[in-house]
Amino acid sequence: MRPPPEAIAALLDGSHADPFALLGTHAGPEGTFARAILHGAEQAEAFSLEGEHLGAMTRIDGPLFEGTLRGPPQPIRYSCRAGDSQWWVTDPYSFGPVLGPMDDFLIAEGTHYRLFDKLGAHVIDHEGASGVHFAVWAPNARSVTLVGDFNGWNGAAHMMRRRADIGVWEIFVPGIGEGAIYKYRIVGPDGTVQPLKADPFAFASELRPKTASIVACPVKREWGDDAHRAHWASVDPRREAISIYEVHPGSWQRDDNGWFLGWDELAARLIPYVLDMGFTHIEFMPVSEHPYDPSWGYQTTGLYAPSARFGDVEGFARFVDGAHRAGIGVLIDWVPAHFPVDDHGLARFDGTALYEHEDPRLGFHPDWNTAIYNFGRQEVRAFLVNNALFWAEKYHVDGLRVDAVASMLYRDYSRQPDEWIPNAEGGRENWEAVEFMQATNRALYGTHAGVMTIAEESTSWPGVSQPAYAEGPRAALGFGFKWNMGFMHDTLQYMARDPVHRKYHHHEITFGLVYAFTENFVLPLSHDEVVHGKGTILGKMSGDDWQQFANLRAYYAMMWGYPGKKLLFMGQEFAQRREWSESRALDWELLDAPAHRGVADLIRDLNRVYRETPALHARDCEAEGFEWLIADDADNSVFAWLRRAPGAAPVAVIANMTPNYHTGYRIPLPHDGTWAEIINSDAETYGGSAKGNLGKVSASGGAAHVLLPPLATIMLQFTG
Repeated sequence: MRPPPEAIAALLDGSHADPFALLGTHAGPEGTFARAILHGAEQAEAFSLEGEHLGAMTRIDGPLFEGTLRGPPQPIRYSCRAGDSQWWVTDPYSFGPVLGPMDDFLIAEGTHYRLFDKLGAHVIDHEGASGVHFAVWAPNARSVTLVGDFNGWNGAAHMMRRRADIGVWEIFVPGIGEGAIYKYRIVGPDGTVQPLKADPFAFASELRPKTASIVACPVKREWGDDAHRAHWASVDPRREAISIYEVHPGSWQRDDNGWFLGWDELAARLIPYVLDMGFTHIEFMPVSEHPYDPSWGYQTTGLYAPSARFGDVEGFARFVDGAHRAGIGVLIDWVPAHFPVDDHGLARFDGTALYEHEDPRLGFHPDWNTAIYNFGRQEVRAFLVNNALFWAEKYHVDGLRVDAVASMLYRDYSRQPDEWIPNAEGGRENWEAVEFMQATNRALYGTHAGVMTIAEESTSWPGVSQPAYAEGPRAALGFGFKWNMGFMHDTLQYMARDPVHRKYHHHEITFGLVYAFTENFVLPLSHDEVVHGKGTILGKMSGDDWQQFANLRAYYAMMWGYPGKKLLFMGQEFAQRREWSESRALDWELLDAPAHRGVADLIRDLNRVYRETPALHARDCEAEGFEWLIADDADNSVFAWLRRAPGAAPVAVIANMTPNYHTGYRIPLPHDGTWAEIINSDAETYGGSAKGNLGKVSASGGAAHVLLPPLATIMLQFTG
């Protein structure tokens, strides 16, 4: 029976909601009935994929052909003719669906942990043909059509099949493969055609300002990082040395033309540098696709795609593998807190508030002018949880640093009283976001041994780095670590003060030790402290140029002796003088100056001592690893504490935060005998005044009389 004219018109203009009901092959009373849209054809013959002639097709209306074929319904190839031209078309509507009932069940339940294998674009063999399977979630759309360079961006060429129970649209397109460029043409529930949408699950994207998705395979064929991954799977990261080098991949260095380094060139330069400097991990600011360079990657529109700025997607996998082979972990910044409202992105994806909230009091972020994910919707939560799993599985990343956690936890974050809606209990907590973060951490830690998650969280929310057991505290989030923003703020404020005033602000150093073991902390000196008019870490130090360098060295040595894992943003390891900008490389020429080279040499030695000395890292997150030796000498601005771990030689960390030079300063020590001076930030090799203890001090009667260099931190290790 021939479709009514309005149905034919809908097929031809790409607006038909169920094209597979009318196109393709179907069992009929006289055999297999076939209907196909064959643009430009005047005649057509049907063949099986194996080349068997099945019958002729009759042109009935423009490019619409019909015919009765021999054999059962099956995938069909059409031999098309027009004048002297002949070409072949493999009919996508003659193929059955790829997704199955189990996919439907798990997607509907929100528990599908391999969505990235099902949604998006995948090169597969299906029913005897090679091609690409496309699937996208758009439950409220009237119709969804695949458009791309393979069909001339024709909005009627590849209308998709709707799986009604889960709102997913899919189509298998034979004859195309990796490199195909595509988007989705979506007609909303009110009949409005949306701006062409990039694929939320795209594994690759065009280089900005272009925004289309690209069919790609994110799997590296051969990995050589088994030993690295096995090591981290076998240890407790809280008791390991973790020193993180935070990197913006677009501005660490540039090529000779001022363009971004590709992943392979970045690997050739960055991995040896990090290895030489002694850092254990590289943390990249977001590497996922984003259209706007000054967002530094935090305004991501392609959560599943490494940015095209740095080359092909497998290049990032090669970088991670190379880092792992060198013994260096790779962390990435992950941004589930918000998403930009670019037309090609997730905003009103199917013509409705699908990924976000309809009400701006729930779904709009005033700080970034962005949308907020609807964490209470299971499909949205699954999209994000799967993304976390994706980076761990496909790219072997060692962990995620989760951006802007505080903004997700509180409904009133950065809002006026009339700009937010309380939760069902009348409170400000966003329990849906809490459940999302708990689900993410449970999924990651439950499926990827050795992975770690780190929260950028600046409030006093309880249990950020406590396990998110199903029956545990409602507020525990399940992260492995939390950034210690209080340490960063208080200590930098202290170091900015003139030493003559520091005795009145002694608590800015001591207060952090009151709560230092309430979470598993990372001490962050991140990019946020060296941008937007904040200057540099060197510039935050008080005094003239010599004093600033001395203060900086004393501060770094104190930080490396302080409980908690370490994080330093690129450039600060050699005392970058200019504020960071994403538009240029770091000022590497500064390393030719002795003062800057001295800071870099100190960081290298601090990382080495930190790694090699269990007392400095093996109890970073536990109170038994710390003991005050001197906490109350505010008049001299001297701090001294002991770091220790079971079975390890203890280390005394002593900081003198004034220019006064102390000889014979009494330090109580738990063991009589020799204590080796393993770090002295005032050493001549670092640019200091070369005051010190000639490599060691002797303790007797429970104390040693120590020389304290000016504006310096020393570390003494018991040697017996």
